[in-house]
Order: sequence, then C-alpha cells, then structure tokens
Amino acid sequence: MESPIGPGAVGMNLTNIRVCARCGLRYDWRKSPSTALKMTYCSSLCERADLGFTLEALLKVERGEKEPVAPVV
Repeated sequence: MESPIGPGAVGMNLTNIRVCARCGLRYDWRKSPSTALKMTYCSSLCERADLGFTLEALLKVERGEKEPVAPVV
C-alpha cells in the first residue's frame, strides 16, 4: 500500500489512512481533530461517543484544571 492514489502528481499515501473504531469511516489520522487518540478515532465526537469521555478532558481533571463550580445556596 505504498503507491499513491488520487488525482495529481502527489496523490494520497495510504499509510496515513485509518478506519475509525467507532463509525468505520476512513480518515487521514494526521488531520484528525481527536487530540489524544488520532490513530483510533476520526474525531473527538467519535472518541467521546465510544469511551464516554475524551482523554483530553480526563487529563484536565487529573491535573486539577476543573471549572469553577457555583456555590449551592
């Protein structure tokens, strides 16, 4: 799968194409907006839908970067 595909002189390199673990779509993992699991999910929406959370949100909670909570009255 080293041969380029698509129009133009450069085409697309198949080594960068992955299949999303959630929705099954093919995507270029380098352009995936899923920050932590680029090689597993095509987007952070699929990451959250499959795991119930995003790893980026989990890391923020672990580091103590919680949003301020309104006091209970």
